[in-house]
Amino acid sequence: MKSSEINNLKHFDTISEMQQELGLPKPLHPLISLLDYSEVEIKDQLLSLNFVMNFYHITYNDSSGCRMKYGQTTYDFNEAGMCFTSPGQSLAGIQSTGDPKGFTLLIHPDFFRGYPLEGKIKNYGFFSYSINESLYLSDKEKNIITNIANIINEELKTSIDDLSQDVLISQVELMLIYSERFYKRQFVTRKNINNDLIGKMELLLDNYFKTDQPMIQGIPTVKYLSENLKVSPRYLGDMLRSITGCNTQQHIHLKLIEKAKEKLRNTDLSISEIAYELGFEHPQSFSKFFRTKTNFSPLEFKQSFN
Repeated sequence: MKSSEINNLKHFDTISEMQQELGLPKPLHPLISLLDYSEVEIKDQLLSLNFVMNFYHITYNDSSGCRMKYGQTTYDFNEAGMCFTSPGQSLAGIQSTGDPKGFTLLIHPDFFRGYPLEGKIKNYGFFSYSINESLYLSDKEKNIITNIANIINEELKTSIDDLSQDVLISQVELMLIYSERFYKRQFVTRKNINNDLIGKMELLLDNYFKTDQPMIQGIPTVKYLSENLKVSPRYLGDMLRSITGCNTQQHIHLKLIEKAKEKLRNTDLSISEIAYELGFEHPQSFSKFFRTKTNFSPLEFKQSFN
């Protein structure tokens, strides 16, 4: 199957098609390819083309003044970092003011078939992050990631034997495990930035419940919060869980209970009226939710203040 062009995006089904189209060397393996920027020439067409790949993509950039386009937005990076995309996401090439430094690792989903990583890879949330939610690396972390990439590169250049795939998959999984560890470190070391994001989320929820939005749009969703905070849903959830121990949905539920208790304690509204004001379609749903979270029915909680 040849690459196709849909909605002004070039679609690539195989790694070989993509590298041929972009004037890059033929991959050493049809299902996995590592492009070391010190070994391949990044041509102008790679910098300007918007495309969709039906395979996993991991990029490590260590270039000053690097730019990358994701969707309709171009992001500038001044730190060494990594970004990850899963099959079907749109992307554009990396553009650098100087000589590009780093690598791009491309892996077709079929490469994992029959291995535990086939199912486990979906658990790595950073494949759903936006480009501006990249992983920024310390010098020690850079060395770890580049050493793994070098092993993958050397293994691909070695004659294939019955253990080649095992070695490659173990190194890919090792890179993903370290990336997950480094992201958790980043959530902590960039705590000031993330605390600011949490503060904005709390304000957003407070303002939502001060208006008639719940009665019109219902209970706020993870999508609503992520869109208004301009972060991806998965990044928001992973960041919150790392810092607070609760994911985004749990934070929404905590705010719901907080607002419900305020109304039950401080107003003469009926249970039904409170349920509708909070965004519940049916009072029964509100009562069940409240009991699940507090071990009291709304009426029992309200009567405890009389």
